[in-house]
Amino acid sequence: MRGKLNEGEEKPDAELREKLHAMESRVRKMRETRNNFNAQAKVSAEKRNSVQSQYKEHREKIELFVAEVRAMRAEIKSFKEKRNAIQSQMRDLISQIKGKRKDRTEKRSATAEYADLKQQVDALEKRFETTSVGVNKEKEMVKKIKEFSKRIEELEPEVTKFKMVEVDMSDIDSAIKTLKAEADAAHNSMIEAVERLNAKTPEVDEAFAHRDFLKSEGDRFHTEFVELKEKANEVHAKIEELMVDVNKAKDELKSVREERKSWLTDHNASVKKEMKTGAQSEEVAELLTNSLLSNGSITFGGLSNEDFVSKSKSKKSDKKKNMRRVDVSRRR
Repeated sequence: MRGKLNEGEEKPDAELREKLHAMESRVRKMRETRNNFNAQAKVSAEKRNSVQSQYKEHREKIELFVAEVRAMRAEIKSFKEKRNAIQSQMRDLISQIKGKRKDRTEKRSATAEYADLKQQVDALEKRFETTSVGVNKEKEMVKKIKEFSKRIEELEPEVTKFKMVEVDMSDIDSAIKTLKAEADAAHNSMIEAVERLNAKTPEVDEAFAHRDFLKSEGDRFHTEFVELKEKANEVHAKIEELMVDVNKAKDELKSVREERKSWLTDHNASVKKEMKTGAQSEEVAELLTNSLLSNGSITFGGLSNEDFVSKSKSKKSDKKKNMRRVDVSRRR
């Protein structure tokens, strides 16, 4: 028989178990909150990754737009420089017609200087071939041809860049008309290039606006992800702090239960020992053994040896009486 607590007596670990259950319930709720934050953070991260992937693809499109716009602007610049070079050459020719030679120290356009030098070289070479001059004069002409030719070579890359129109400098009026037509053509080409660029601008602006939108959305989802992860981490940190108290309470409860179990074991052993019968008691067995050795007989349950002998005789007498009764009945 085990010992029982008195009626109305509370178990010693009841308050501790109630406290532990409350803490475990709180931990479960906190874990649900943390898991919800992590789930929301995962959704934000997936949205961020999707938007960033779109941003990466759109950025490649933007790069194509930028390259196209740069090409258009380079084309505009080229037409503008060509127009300006031709117009400069034309102004030089007009100045020659009006007899308004510019001062030699004033910078002339490359195209105008190139055309003028070409004309002088052609004239010197023609004169050198068709007329007879003195030795000194020939040397002077050869020297000028070399100087002018060298300068022409220096100017040629710049002139070629603008695709200078070659004109017949012997007919300046006709040359001016040709240069004006070419300058107008270059100007018109520049205007057309500007119009193409202007037509492309809204599409480019829209592409840049969409790029900015994607970047903003990516940043927004990333901010959401970071905030949700921080909240989840904060809750997780609180869970770890609370789990220290939970484990401490579990250890304390286990200690109380082990102590109570030990007490019950000792109590039951004591009760069992007190309620042993004579046959189960080693002390009784030892007393009976000593009595048998000293007296030659043992009394069990308050009966002596004479009682057992008397009882045996009584049983034999009863048996004989029964046998006689049986014989009488048979005779009848």
